[in-house]
Amino acid sequence: MSDPKKYPMQLNFWFFTIAIALFLVWKLEFIATLLNLKALSPDVPEAFRGLIDHDKYELSQEYTRVKATLGIGQGIFSLTLLYVFWWMGGFGWLDQFVRGWGKGPVVSGLLFIGILVLAQAVLSLPFDLYNTFVVEAKFGFNRTTPGTFLLDLIKTLVLAVVIGGPLLAGLLWIFGNVNMAWLWGWLLVTLVSLFLSYIAPTWLMPLFNKFTPLEDGELKSAIHAMAAKCDFPLTEVTIMDGSKRSSKSNAFFTGFGKKKRIALFDTLVENHTVAELVAVLAHEIGHYKKKHILKGIVVSIITMGVMFFLLGQMLNNRGLFDAFGVRETSVYVSLVLFGLLVSPLNSVLSIGGNVLSRKHEFEADSYAAKVTGQPEEMVKALRQLSTDNLSNLTPHPFYVFLNYSHPPVVERIKSLQSREPAWQQDQ
Repeated sequence: MSDPKKYPMQLNFWFFTIAIALFLVWKLEFIATLLNLKALSPDVPEAFRGLIDHDKYELSQEYTRVKATLGIGQGIFSLTLLYVFWWMGGFGWLDQFVRGWGKGPVVSGLLFIGILVLAQAVLSLPFDLYNTFVVEAKFGFNRTTPGTFLLDLIKTLVLAVVIGGPLLAGLLWIFGNVNMAWLWGWLLVTLVSLFLSYIAPTWLMPLFNKFTPLEDGELKSAIHAMAAKCDFPLTEVTIMDGSKRSSKSNAFFTGFGKKKRIALFDTLVENHTVAELVAVLAHEIGHYKKKHILKGIVVSIITMGVMFFLLGQMLNNRGLFDAFGVRETSVYVSLVLFGLLVSPLNSVLSIGGNVLSRKHEFEADSYAAKVTGQPEEMVKALRQLSTDNLSNLTPHPFYVFLNYSHPPVVERIKSLQSREPAWQQDQ
C-alpha cells in the first residue's frame, strides 16, 4: 500500500472554498447561540405570567444554557477533528487502506463510507451519553435506561446496514456503470424514501416504541368526532410509550392516502385535557388539509434532484481530490467529498426550509383555532407543552431564523389570540 504522504493535499480553490465555508457556517451558528444566551431575560414573558412560577422559568433558562454549552463544545470538537483528519491526509490514507483489500469499487466504497460513518458515530457517542444521562437526567427528562440506550444503538446500526448498505451499494453501482447516473440515483433514493415512509409506521417505528390502540372513552370519541368534522381519513389512534425514554411530550400522524394514523405520546395524554388534545389533533389535521406534508415531500424530492445533478457534475473532479490528498478518483470518495462541499449549502437551504415550516405552523394553528372554535384550548396546550419541556420562552430572532422549524411559542400564542394571525400578516 502506497504512502499517502507522497500525494499531499493541494491548497487549491476547492481546499479554501470548503475549509472557509465550513468554518463560516460554524461561526454563524456560534454567534447565533451566543445571541440566544444573551437574549435570556429574567422577566417572564407576558403570555406566561401567572402560568409559570419563577423557579420553573429559571430552570428553563438554565436548561437552555446547558444545552447550548454542550452544543458549542460538540461543534468545536467535530469541526476540529475534521480539519485534523483532513490536514493529516486521513481521506487519502483511508482510500489506500480500503483499496488494499482488492474488493472492487462497490465493496471498497461500502468500506470507505462505512468506516467514516462508524467513526463519526463512535466519536459522537460520549456527547450522546452525556446529554442523555447527565443533562436530560439533571432536568428530570431522562427515563432511558442504559439497556434501552444500548439496544437503540444496536437496532439503529442493524437498520443502517440492512437498509443503508444495499441503497449505498446501488448508488455506487449506478454511478460507476450507468449513463445519466444522477437521474437514476435520484429516482432510486426517491423510491426508497417513499417506501420507507410507507412501511415505517408498521415495521420500523414499532422496533423502538410500543404503540397501543387508544381505549374507548371520551378522548377517543372526541378525536374521531373532530376527524369526521374535518373530513380527515383517520383509521387508528394509538398511544406511544414515549415515557420509555423521556418525559417530554409530542404527537404526530403517519400514513398515505386514506390510511391515516395518529400517535399520541403517553406523556401528552397524561398532562393535557381532552379539549387540549383535540386542539393538538386539529393542528396536525391542519397540516394535512393545507397540504403541508405533500408540499414538503415535493420540495424535498426537487432539492434532492438538484443535489444529485450537482453530484453528477462534480463526480471524479480532480481538483476536489487534490484538495483532500486523494491519489485516485472514485465514485465513493466523490460522494464523501461532495457531501463536505455541499454541507454549507445544505445549511443555507435548511434556513429556507425552516422559514417555510414556521409559516406552515402558523397556518396549522389558525386552522385548529377555526375548526375547534376554541383557540384558547390550543393556547393552553402550547403553554403546558412549553412549561413541561422547559422550552426557551425568549429566543433571539437570529437564532430562530437559523434553527427553529416552529415559531417561538410566545409568537404562536399571540397569533392565536389576535384577530389576524401572524402568518396572514406576512402575506
